Amino acid sequence: MGTLDIALLRKDFPILEREINGHPLVYLDSAATSQKPRVVLDALRDYYEQHNANVHRGIYTIAEEATSLYEGARTAVAQFIGAADRREIVFTKNSTEAINLVARSLGDAPPQSALHIGVGDEILITEMEHHSNIVPWQLLAQRSGATLRAVGLTDDGRLDLDSLDHLLTERTRIVAVVHQSNILGTVNPVADIVRKAHAVGALVLVDGSQSVPHMSVDVQAIAADFYVFTGHKMLGPTGIGCLHARLDLLEEMPPFLGGGEMIADVTIERSTYASVPHKFEAGTPMIAQAPALTAAIDYLTAVGLDAIHAHEQALTAYALQRLADVDGLRIIGPRDAVDRGGAVSFTLSDIHPHDVGQVLDERGICVRVGHHCARPVCLRYGVPATTRASFYLYNTPAEIDVLVDGLEHVKRFFRAA
Repeated sequence: MGTLDIALLRKDFPILEREINGHPLVYLDSAATSQKPRVVLDALRDYYEQHNANVHRGIYTIAEEATSLYEGARTAVAQFIGAADRREIVFTKNSTEAINLVARSLGDAPPQSALHIGVGDEILITEMEHHSNIVPWQLLAQRSGATLRAVGLTDDGRLDLDSLDHLLTERTRIVAVVHQSNILGTVNPVADIVRKAHAVGALVLVDGSQSVPHMSVDVQAIAADFYVFTGHKMLGPTGIGCLHARLDLLEEMPPFLGGGEMIADVTIERSTYASVPHKFEAGTPMIAQAPALTAAIDYLTAVGLDAIHAHEQALTAYALQRLADVDGLRIIGPRDAVDRGGAVSFTLSDIHPHDVGQVLDERGICVRVGHHCARPVCLRYGVPATTRASFYLYNTPAEIDVLVDGLEHVKRFFRAA
């Protein structure tokens, strides 16, 4: 399936050698967090064993090495997503913090700033957003007096673009939209959305948490004002994420957090701030995670994002086909692999997803159950929760077969009960 040598590639991931309850581990939860290849684990270990020091401060050898590794990761990220300038990359803990950074900073912009959001302004999100791209905008609306609106969804799990056209007006100050849904798998036409938003003078933030790990992303081609993603979903470590933002916006935005490293000068009365991007990176940053993220980027680049994307598309098409044959199973989201990523959510008869997940775990099958931090989607489709299987470069068609066999076992188990 695809051009990847999956059997060889899987040997790079130590955890895939595990057994759970006597069964080979079948990991189908990469939308939540990806597994890590040895090169990423080695990069973490190497930092702590050979270069452990704080960055931007020490003049001794290992401190300069640590700074070089940290700033080298910024360059690697910029090149990976096609940023025009490495200063456009701000390191955060994750996508959630990156979105909060933008929302808080826009809310703190002074009234005379073109970035200011206040009474009479509108913030536009969508019903398919992760909670991390909903709650920060709710908080901003509450603080600022702006109105929060949401683009609806079609019955087949796509963004209602007619609704978007209706809601997008000259009052819209910012549009926040997911590139690829973590629950529906839908890939949105973000470049088109950006063009429409810019036409009415609105800024755009794109949540790329589920897209950057799985496909080639060119932030200059998309042209969003803000683009966020996280390391732990792209083979990297937890604890590091990225905000890409237009340099002129970062220059104008007030800082998100105050403290060490983000300052140019401090007196008791006032402070001046460091240059971009350091203005937004207060305190000791994610130093160990940065070279590990570089290792993940190098790994993905060597494998090839286009090959990974093609492999996942084939896997997704196969999964949709196999799951459609399971009696009582309802897919929540698009039923075909067109403009769709490898996260497939479903319900199974009247069996609660938590029960489905627990019985599958007895066979070593790891799936996510619940609302996947996207409860408005569950409300839209009238389900309390779903079971989600999500795929990455190390998954195989045989694992999908194991999942389908496991679901049949779940049905038998609950019939017998």
